[in-house]
Amino acid sequence: MLPADYARLQGLAPVVGARTQLLVLGSFPGVASLARQQYYAHPQNQFWRLLQSLWPQHPQPGAQDYAGRCAWLLERGLGVWDVYDSCERQGSLDAAIRRPQVNDFAALRARCPQLRVLAHNGAESFRHADAAQAALHLPGAAPLQALKLPSTSPANAGWSFERKRAAWHEAMVAAGLVTT
Repeated sequence: MLPADYARLQGLAPVVGARTQLLVLGSFPGVASLARQQYYAHPQNQFWRLLQSLWPQHPQPGAQDYAGRCAWLLERGLGVWDVYDSCERQGSLDAAIRRPQVNDFAALRARCPQLRVLAHNGAESFRHADAAQAALHLPGAAPLQALKLPSTSPANAGWSFERKRAAWHEAMVAAGLVTT
């Protein structure tokens, strides 16, 4: 039995579009993201800063304009979702996730006909790489590439920003979203 402070939490809807070529899959939104109903809302998460560094010629809307940030991602061919639809958890750490329910990846496929690369933002997400890849694959199409990226979470202090940026740059190149 879980402690009483482990509540069933519901994740966020996917941010995807017909032009999505690379889908970033996190594990599950942290406390700050759930409270604001925004992906990567914790001010110390490096997700938004990292992406801006990869597309410096395209200024990103500020943190107060989340809808603008989502449109900015979609214009560049990037989508965002999580592997878990819901779970029980206290705090924000992946290690505290209990009884997760995996998202219905197959239901997303028709919304992303150009999808080529799945970029897993951290190890917990990458545990579901095979299932996500199989569910999102279109028959007759080339297999989707699945990449394990270093987490942008503030809990991943073992990787410097530049090291994370280099790994994320490689994923963007693989999807054709940035040049070398």
